[in-house]
Amino acid sequence: MSRPEHQVTAMEPSLERRMIDIRRHLHRNPELSNEERETQAYLKQVLEEAGFENVRPVAGFGLAVDIVGTASPSNRKVVIRADIDALPIREASGVEFTSQRPGVMHACGHDAHAAMGYAAAVLLDRQKQFFSGTVRLIFQPAEEAEPLGGRRVVAEGLLDDVDAAIGIHVDPYTPAGRIAVGAGPYTLACDIFDVVVTGNSAHAAKPSDGVDAIAVACSMVTELQKIVSREIDPYDPLVVSITGIEGGGAYNVIAPEVRLKGTIRSGHEETRQKAWRRLRQVLEGIAAAHDASVEVNLQRGEPPVVNAPEMVDIVRHAGAEVVGRDHVLNAPGWTAADDFAFYSERCPSVYFRLGIRNEAIDAIYPLHHPKFHVDETALPIGAQVLAAAARRYLADQGAV
Repeated sequence: MSRPEHQVTAMEPSLERRMIDIRRHLHRNPELSNEERETQAYLKQVLEEAGFENVRPVAGFGLAVDIVGTASPSNRKVVIRADIDALPIREASGVEFTSQRPGVMHACGHDAHAAMGYAAAVLLDRQKQFFSGTVRLIFQPAEEAEPLGGRRVVAEGLLDDVDAAIGIHVDPYTPAGRIAVGAGPYTLACDIFDVVVTGNSAHAAKPSDGVDAIAVACSMVTELQKIVSREIDPYDPLVVSITGIEGGGAYNVIAPEVRLKGTIRSGHEETRQKAWRRLRQVLEGIAAAHDASVEVNLQRGEPPVVNAPEMVDIVRHAGAEVVGRDHVLNAPGWTAADDFAFYSERCPSVYFRLGIRNEAIDAIYPLHHPKFHVDETALPIGAQVLAAAARRYLADQGAV
C-alpha cells in the first residue's frame, strides 16, 4: 500500500472547473514570446486568489511560487515548469473560446500547461503536510522564440538551489488518459538561421541583365535538403527546415534580394556542428555558382532535453498511481525542441507527455496547427501527475 505522501489527491470538481476556466481565459487572450504581460498579471491574480502569498515575477514576464512542505525541515527542492507563451498563428479550431487576438494562438498547448501548473500548485499546497522540502512552480515565458525564457531562468539563478526539475507537454498523437515518457535524449537541439541572398535587379523581360535572387534562393532550398537525405546516417536525427522565404515586389522586376529563415534540429553535437558547416558551404557555393552573394547568420538555440532515468521512474510511478500502469507508455522522444533543455542541463530532470487526443475525433491536428485542439478531460491527469511526481521525489529524496 502507498504511504500517505504517495497517495494521489483526487481533484475535486471545483478545482477542475477552475483549471479549465483558466485554460480557456488564456486561450482567448494569447500573447507571443516575451510579450506575456497580461498573462503574467492574470496568473499572478489567480494564484493569489488561491491563497499563495509569495508569487514573484521572474525571467521577464514569468512567475515563480514556492510551496514548502511541512513534514520536516529539508533543503531539497524540485521545480515544476509550465510555459505560458503562444504562437504567431491565426486560429481555425472553431472552439467557442477561440483567440480574440488575430494572428496569435495557443497552438502548442501552453495555455493547458499553465492551467495544469496552477492546479498542481493548489494540490501540492493542500498536501504540504505529507512532504518535506520545496516545490518551485515556474510559469515560464518565451519557450517558443528567442530570447528564450529557459535560458533566462538559468541566468537569473532560479535553478541554482534546485535538485531536480519536472516538465510536461501535451501530445496530440497520444490518446487522452495516457502518459508517455522515456529515459535519455527526449527532444532535439534547435538552432535558427537567417539568410540574405543578394542578386542584381533587372527588367523581367531581360533577366540576363541581372542576377535573379529568387532563382538562386530556390536552388538553395532544394539543395539544403540533401544534407539530411544524403549526408547523414538515417539513425542520427537531423531535421533542416526552411520556414520562411521573402523577396520580390513588382511583376516586371527581377528580385535583387531574397531572405530565407529556418531551423536545424539535431540529436548529437557532432551532427549539429556538421550541419552548421555544411549549411554555410552549400549556401556559399550556390551563391558563387550563380554570381550572387549570401550572408548567413546562425544562432545557437536550446540543447536536447535529456531525461534522467531516476526521474523517469518517479514519473512512471506517479502516472501509475493516477491512471494505472497500463496507461503509462514507455515512449521514445520526439523531434521537437523545448527550452526545458536548459533545466535538464543543470539538474536531473524529466520531460513527459500528456495524451490529449480525443479518439472519437478522426482528425489529428499537430502542434503548431491552426486547428490544434486539446481534450480538456486530460488536464486533471496532467496536474495530478505533476503534483504526485513532485511529492514522490521530495518524500523519497529522489528514490523510488
